[in-house]
Amino acid sequence: MARLFRSGNEAVYEVIYDRYWQLLFRFSRKLLQDEAAAQDVVQEVFTIFWLKKGDFDVKTPLAAHLYTLTKNKILDIVKHTKVETRYLEHLQQVMQFGESMPDQVYIEKELYDQIEREIQNLPEKMRIIFEMSRKQYKTNQQIADELGISQQTVKNQVSNAIRALKGKFGDSLNTFLIFF
Repeated sequence: MARLFRSGNEAVYEVIYDRYWQLLFRFSRKLLQDEAAAQDVVQEVFTIFWLKKGDFDVKTPLAAHLYTLTKNKILDIVKHTKVETRYLEHLQQVMQFGESMPDQVYIEKELYDQIEREIQNLPEKMRIIFEMSRKQYKTNQQIADELGISQQTVKNQVSNAIRALKGKFGDSLNTFLIFF
């Protein structure tokens, strides 16, 4: 069945979809505690699964592959939610003290813009990897798979980017790394 799927057989895809959709949905709903988000995750997993059918390793058990895709998508959502929460907390602080600290808001905006410009000035490969990691919230494994490089290369490139940015901005960068 796996070989037929990999070759693009839509009937096999439908069988796999019918067999695993409910299982993956229950798994997602249990972890996310949100029915709509769980449905979105499973739909996205099956979309990715179909689009990357040619990359599917027929030696990997089908269920293991689908559960791994689902788990990774859930981890992306959780990571993104944490970043949003930190941003909202920071925004709430800025708004709370904003009237008495308008200069601080301006300074932070300027620093953010400078950091963004420096990110754009990073070497292209380093910039792409850094943005995939910090802006698209992808794991090192996802980036490595997508770009056809090793996880260690991804880790090194992200570390080098942070080191380069810290060299320019020092401790000021630490506050803004939560947003990147």
